[in-house]
Amino acid sequence: MTTAADIMAEERLCVGVIVGAHGIRGDLRVKSFTARPEDLVAYGPLTDLSGARQFRLRILGSARGVLRVHMEGIEDRNAAEALAGIELYIARNRLPATETNEFYHADLIGLRAERPDGSFYGTVRAIHDFGAGAVIEIALAEGGVVVLPFTEAVVPVINLEDGRVVIELPADISADNAPGGDEG
Repeated sequence: MTTAADIMAEERLCVGVIVGAHGIRGDLRVKSFTARPEDLVAYGPLTDLSGARQFRLRILGSARGVLRVHMEGIEDRNAAEALAGIELYIARNRLPATETNEFYHADLIGLRAERPDGSFYGTVRAIHDFGAGAVIEIALAEGGVVVLPFTEAVVPVINLEDGRVVIELPADISADNAPGGDEG
């Protein structure tokens, strides 16, 4: 059964999260999930997941992988600290359309991960980029999780229409020790 929260999550994409306060005047530290961190504010006001709360941000600078921002209506450290942990969303329809062979990482979450022979391998759980290149996290069919390089060699097929990705295990993972199941 689809819930209202599921529908809202499909219509919105998380583009950042408030990680804490900065200074005593209510400024915030925000981790941006956009390709260019400053694009966090490029599409106008941001909201919480429900869309009920709206946030207007002005970028003041950046340091150590986070943006320093001022949020309209937040004028002291206590108010800023109370916002820590809030995820910032944008309506999906406000983002530019993707080009051929481009996609938003959020579109991959939940897709079926298959081996080249079509057997069920697991479900895409996340895409991460910690600075050394993107990785794809897959919840395995038999339990557990595997993290693999998110490259064209390892993920040669991404088919959003069919809701699947194909996983080609790297050569250093032999068939005998490769995690993943045959049933789906």
